[in-house]
Amino acid sequence: MPRIKKSDPAPSARDFLPARITLPSLKTAANDCQGCPLYRQATQTVFGSGKRHARFLLVGEQPGDHEDQEGKPFVGPAGRLLREVIVEAGIDMEDVYLTNAVKHFKWEPRGKRRLHAKPNSREISACKPWLEAEIEVIQPKLIVCLGATAAQSLLGSGFRLIASRGTVQLYAEAFPTLATYHPSAILRAPDETRRTMRQALLDDLQQAASLAAE
Repeated sequence: MPRIKKSDPAPSARDFLPARITLPSLKTAANDCQGCPLYRQATQTVFGSGKRHARFLLVGEQPGDHEDQEGKPFVGPAGRLLREVIVEAGIDMEDVYLTNAVKHFKWEPRGKRRLHAKPNSREISACKPWLEAEIEVIQPKLIVCLGATAAQSLLGSGFRLIASRGTVQLYAEAFPTLATYHPSAILRAPDETRRTMRQALLDDLQQAASLAAE
């Protein structure tokens, strides 16, 4: 089983990792995480969802408003689009583990609404031990990063989505990883661009399915 070299930011979620690393123990421990200040404004921790032996690990940036309320990843409009395209790509949802680089919803108030705010590098680094642990437990055949933030969390701050989308790289010298558009970015795009981006997401997930089948 490939081991992941641990990042060691401080402060960090590392102080909250359980002694025995399993998906249930990780999820329980993450509920009490105070590794960065984001826990203060979030409703709850939104940990990953899926089976231990999932072939595909899909990682986004962070939970949104719907996810923060329900406590599950990708349950809002972006999640519905993602699941739709996953099925179109010929991937069984039973083979997919969904998670985020940051486990708490970062938001800014706009009247009565809570609008997404991009997590900064310190918040992403502080939360990375959870993602590292998920990857180590699941041992996916392929990691798909949804959006630049997720890709940079695993492939380095120099990663550029437009330049490297769909290009397979190795994370931790062991896990084939490719990046594609985040479904929320597709939903925000104008109609014509939205169709093009959706097709690119479908193409990338079909590529992922082919790679995992090898």
